[in-house]
Amino acid sequence: MSGFRALLAKELLRFWKVSVQTIAAPVLTAVLYLVIFGHALEGRAQAFPGVPYTSFLVPGLVMMSLLQNAFANSSSSLIQSKMSGNLVFILLAPISYAEFFAAYVLAAAARGALVGAGVLAVSVAFVDLRLAAPAWALAFALLGAGLLGVLGLLAGMWAEKIDQLALFQNFVILPASMLSGVFYSIHSLPDFWRRLSHANPFFYMIDGFRYGFFGVSDVAPGLSAAVVAASLFVVSFVSLALLKAGYKLRH
Repeated sequence: MSGFRALLAKELLRFWKVSVQTIAAPVLTAVLYLVIFGHALEGRAQAFPGVPYTSFLVPGLVMMSLLQNAFANSSSSLIQSKMSGNLVFILLAPISYAEFFAAYVLAAAARGALVGAGVLAVSVAFVDLRLAAPAWALAFALLGAGLLGVLGLLAGMWAEKIDQLALFQNFVILPASMLSGVFYSIHSLPDFWRRLSHANPFFYMIDGFRYGFFGVSDVAPGLSAAVVAASLFVVSFVSLALLKAGYKLRH
C-alpha cells in the first residue's frame, strides 16, 4: 500500500500547498452568498415553517461548496497531470487502478469536507444553527463528497484539455448544484420544475443534508440517501472500469 499512500499524500499536498486558493477563496465566496441573499430575503421568504431564511440557506451553501470543490479537486488534478505529461510516472508506479481511484477520490473528498467545514464555521458567526440529526448531516456530506470526487475523476479522464473540463463544470456541475434547492424549497416551484428537480441527484444531497440541521426536508432522508448511494455506486463502477481499461490515460 506504499504506492497508494504516496499518491494520496501527493494529492492532499497538491491542494493544501495553495490553500488560500483552494480552501479560503471558496469559503469567502459562500459567505458572500450568505450575506447578500440573507440580507435581501430575510423576513421576505420562508422555506420551512419556523426556520428563518438565512438559517435555511446555510446548509445549502455548505453542501454546494463541498460538492463543487470535491469535483474541482479530482478533475483539475487529473487533467493537469495529463496535459503536463507527468501522469505516465503515476501509471508506471506499482499502483493498482483501485488504489489510483481511492487516492484521487479521498483527496477530493478531503478538500470538499474542509471547504464545507470552513463555510459552516464562518456561518455560525452570522446565523444561529442547530443540528437536529447530525448523523444524517455527516452521512450526506460524506456521500456527496465521494460522489463528486468520482464525477471529477470521470470528467478528468474524458477531458483532453482545460476547455473541455470547463465545459463540463460550467454546463453540468454548476447548473445542477445551483438548481438543486440551495436557495429555495422545491415546494415553491411549479409542478413541472418540481418534478424535474427530482431527477437531479444534487437535490437529494442538499435536501438530505439540510434535514440533518432542521429535521425537516422536502423528501424523506432515507429516500435521498438511497438515491445518492445508488448514484455513487453507479459512477464508481463506471470509473473503475474505465481506469482498468486505461481510457484516455494510456497513449
